[in-house]
Amino acid sequence: MGGNILKISNEQLKEMYLTMLKIRKFETRAMDKFAEGKIPGFVHLYLGEEAVATGACANLRKDDYITSTHRGHGHIIAKGGELNFMMAELFGKENGYCRGKGGSMHIADASKGILGANGIVGAGHNIAAGAGLAIQYKGTDQVCVCFFGDASTNQSTFHEGLNLASIWKLPVVFVCENNGYGISVSQARHQAITDVSVRATAYNMPGVTVDGNDVFAVYEAVGEAVARARKGQGPTLIECKTYRFRGHFEGDPTVYRPSGELEAWLKKDPIPRMENYLKENNIMTEEEIKKMNADVDNMIDEANAFADNSKVPALESALEDVYTDIVEEGRIR
Repeated sequence: MGGNILKISNEQLKEMYLTMLKIRKFETRAMDKFAEGKIPGFVHLYLGEEAVATGACANLRKDDYITSTHRGHGHIIAKGGELNFMMAELFGKENGYCRGKGGSMHIADASKGILGANGIVGAGHNIAAGAGLAIQYKGTDQVCVCFFGDASTNQSTFHEGLNLASIWKLPVVFVCENNGYGISVSQARHQAITDVSVRATAYNMPGVTVDGNDVFAVYEAVGEAVARARKGQGPTLIECKTYRFRGHFEGDPTVYRPSGELEAWLKKDPIPRMENYLKENNIMTEEEIKKMNADVDNMIDEANAFADNSKVPALESALEDVYTDIVEEGRIR
């Protein structure tokens, strides 16, 4: 595994591994529950991309911000989202983050700086620029990390957001999760470039491409970008080359994938890579790893039970929460 990990304590390494496990096991349970018909609507899973959200958010404070995407569960968990409220939201229940009205693609928690996942492709770029402008106006050293996919870099919002952030030197870190596909269209068919990071040149900001399945490489690259942003030196574009193990959405037949592609990427699974590092460097024993896995299994079971036992929103509440300026404990009221 790459990256300068000398700056990371053993406790931080364990916490990063824990975060990756939470994402993997939450998404696996969501996959199963969707198949059982427990989760309405669409579900876009983050399986395989855990190192990106984990490595990036490990550099952030609670008062920093993130913007997310339709594939946002991993980002929210890495930024400290509550598993119980998340699962309840996926189930469409009253006790969910958005009272069951947002669903899989629209989870937010203002108290943790989670400005919301978004079903609109490319919506986060300008929201992030707005957050960066607010930070600059307040004169704090906060930052905003904007997560997005490779296909969204063809959207006008990508160029508008980066252009604005560059001109005004806004404290935004743009993190492209390049999983190789825009739904079913491979990057080679929707872009004439190999590395999305080269687009940073047009906006006079640093651009870097890293192995998105190496949590340390992501941590280091985002850490440098966050440090620049806190110093008022402006935005950075980071491209993380990664891969989604599932289809674009649950139920996607993935017939567009070349034979053997998934199998090749499974060999680069970020979680076994992290586990091997922890064991080889005597940071965690096999027994400690098994216990942490069991602990996370219990967390997911608890979240599942919380969602199962929560109420469905009342019909008369359909027109409530259309607008509010009141946020209580990060949940819209």
